[in-house]
Amino acid sequence: MKKILCILAFVLLNLSAPAGIHAGEEGSSRAVDEGAAAVERAIFAGGCFWCMEEPFEKLDGVIAVTSGYSGGASSDPTYENYAAAGHLEVVEIVYDPARVSYAALLDVFWHQIDPTDVGGQFVDRGHEYATAIFHIGEEQRRIAEQSKVELERRGVYDRKIVTPVKPAGPFYPAEEYHQDYYRKNPLRYRFYRKGSGRDEFLDEVWGKERKQWGVRELKQRLTPLQYKVTQENGAEPAFDNEYWDNKRAGIYVDIVSGEPLFSSLDKYDSGTGWPSFTRSLVPENIVLREDRQLFFQVRTEVRSKKGDSHLGHVFDDGPPPAGKRYCLNSAALRFIPREDLVKEGYGEFQPLFDK
Repeated sequence: MKKILCILAFVLLNLSAPAGIHAGEEGSSRAVDEGAAAVERAIFAGGCFWCMEEPFEKLDGVIAVTSGYSGGASSDPTYENYAAAGHLEVVEIVYDPARVSYAALLDVFWHQIDPTDVGGQFVDRGHEYATAIFHIGEEQRRIAEQSKVELERRGVYDRKIVTPVKPAGPFYPAEEYHQDYYRKNPLRYRFYRKGSGRDEFLDEVWGKERKQWGVRELKQRLTPLQYKVTQENGAEPAFDNEYWDNKRAGIYVDIVSGEPLFSSLDKYDSGTGWPSFTRSLVPENIVLREDRQLFFQVRTEVRSKKGDSHLGHVFDDGPPPAGKRYCLNSAALRFIPREDLVKEGYGEFQPLFDK
């Protein structure tokens, strides 16, 4: 089912697939020198490995997260044959135990999956999408078993927890185009994740606790200014922000969700000291709301649809013909240069700059 959703995403978004597909080496962890520091490894299977990278990569103390295959009978599996050999989709986490504990990693793991489903995860069915904790050593086994017992005692689920704790075997990194998929292909990733039913299930099970976990994750991922602007309706100083004077060609996306918002083709110098645009790049990604925070003035707030990030405000004093000035905070945006659009997963906008 994941493959079907990916194909639909490709069609709907008209994006091209990344090139350079190749298999990695057994036990590698993508440019991480494990001998350089006292780091440890953890291996978790939680269904689609695309959805398992992001939560761990944001944790302080996690050095690298690699998608891959493990638990099967064959050597050097590929995406085309891993399932037939009994492998599961997994993530290998290289972490500094002095900064983040194995127990903390387990807590994140439980909050990403349905541990009562023996036949897969959400829309993805089959053994290859089953959950598992592959322990590396006796200490990890003990902590994992204890964590599983404690979760059972909490009575979070109506059904028995079936996620096994088993010894880790060889880990085989997946092809490069699977690595950091949520970063490289944010639109496809969001399309898949929304359609999979994962977030809907997790919201229902964990409720307020999941929202609190999401806040902690955002605070770790964003700078204090980015968090203040996007989550608390803050503002940054004029003439002292990243993009107010940026003249490079490219697009601006939501720093939280990655959804495309504005283009350099519509950017102009408003003299205000903030990045200003005459129109949005994708109107359906923009939400306008009445803002009465200033008791003497009613303004129109600009927010992103998917990320629900506060971006800035829109005014009616812009240049013709639209007469609009979208006055935004750089801290709410990430700039994608024209030359990186395809690589970053925004290839559908490349033709705008080829005219």
